[in-house]
Amino acid sequence: MAVYKRGYQRYQGPKSTHWTRFMVLPRFGWQRIFQQRLVVLLIVVSMIWPLLCAIFIYVSNHADLLKGLGPQFRSFIEVTGSFFIAFMTFQSSLAVVLAAITGPGLIAPDVANNALPLYFSRPLTRSDYALGRLVTLFGLLSLVTWIPGLALFGMQVAMASPEWVRVNWRFGFGIVAGFALWILLVSLVAMASSAYARVKAVSGGLVLGFFFILSGLSGMINGIYRVTWGNALSPTWATSRIWYALLKVDPNTPRMEGPGVMPCALVLLSIMLLLVWVIERKLRPVEVIA
Repeated sequence: MAVYKRGYQRYQGPKSTHWTRFMVLPRFGWQRIFQQRLVVLLIVVSMIWPLLCAIFIYVSNHADLLKGLGPQFRSFIEVTGSFFIAFMTFQSSLAVVLAAITGPGLIAPDVANNALPLYFSRPLTRSDYALGRLVTLFGLLSLVTWIPGLALFGMQVAMASPEWVRVNWRFGFGIVAGFALWILLVSLVAMASSAYARVKAVSGGLVLGFFFILSGLSGMINGIYRVTWGNALSPTWATSRIWYALLKVDPNTPRMEGPGVMPCALVLLSIMLLLVWVIERKLRPVEVIA
């Protein structure tokens, strides 16, 4: 039969599941990201601080190695919530740098090359596309945040006394929940920057500038009006304030003076909703120019 005599017939073959189609974006995204040597190098460098923390945990749980040392030094090397706060603070900074390097390459090329209609012509919605990019960043940043943090907590649980485990068992949840909040915020910033700026270099600069500008703005407000509530406008400070609450650490220090957990959570929620709105506005298959 000639080709022109064949009518249109709908595909009747086997169909892949929605989850299989959804994971196409993260799978190829991770494959492309790990082909970058700078990303691999940064992940390797980010393991140095967890390794030093693991050594600290080992030494603090072997009292026989600390004979002859004073009680003040022994209390200094105890593994407490402040120890995990220090670990999370350092690793969160590396996560921002990693997101600034990898985030711009996720959405910006698709927007700049008008490739979104090709994605959305498949059985893939805008929500699927955005969630796929979010999962890509979430999985990548997890390698340098809550995964090593949970490994350190497990190491401490294995070496510590049952009394320590009974009192501090919530640290594991605090590490995972605190890092999940930070990864979600950083990922949304990277996605919004990548969707808004079509140039990768500009997008990466926006990711870094977002945190620096808001931190500077909060400090300016505190200095002009002689208040402390301006700290809540800094995503870094607001997230740290929530970390202190999750890990049961006393926030009564000069650096942590400011609003409580609820105002900080509301500010972070507002920022995330604004970023989601920016992403939703930019991820359109057809761009209408007035």
